[in-house]
Amino acid sequence: MGAMPDDALQTSLPPVLTEIRDDFLALSEQDRLQLLLEFSRELPDIPDRYKFQPGLLERVEECQSPVRSFAEIDDAGMVHLYATAPAEAPTTRGFASILSQGLAGLEPETVLGIPDDFPTSLGLDRAVSPLRLRGMSGILHRAKRQIREQLANRTPAS
Repeated sequence: MGAMPDDALQTSLPPVLTEIRDDFLALSEQDRLQLLLEFSRELPDIPDRYKFQPGLLERVEECQSPVRSFAEIDDAGMVHLYATAPAEAPTTRGFASILSQGLAGLEPETVLGIPDDFPTSLGLDRAVSPLRLRGMSGILHRAKRQIREQLANRTPAS
């Protein structure tokens, strides 16, 4: 028999996302929601350069709440995900925070290798609506697309 899907997910998740996922799975459903709320309070502020250029952050259409995000590759070649989500949307803020913290400082290829179904691996499928999980997937998909676009637009070193 082939490897279990969880095994495949674990091997392609960076350590920080593996740790976050394992933290969720170690808890009861109710406690998972509490952990998600904790993440919502830890969503990093966006840098000033984006605060004054809100058009740089892309609207995440899959989210019911007005969520905007942008993944960038810095000069050192590391990924950073910036996101805004209203305080009155703690589930969405929590998902944005998980991805913002989980992708920070990773190499682009590592981020592109994160399984698209990562949001469903957190064990929240019975605690939050499928629509909210699609929102987290939407943030991840946009981040990957934005990274691919930036990689394609980079000029090769001479």
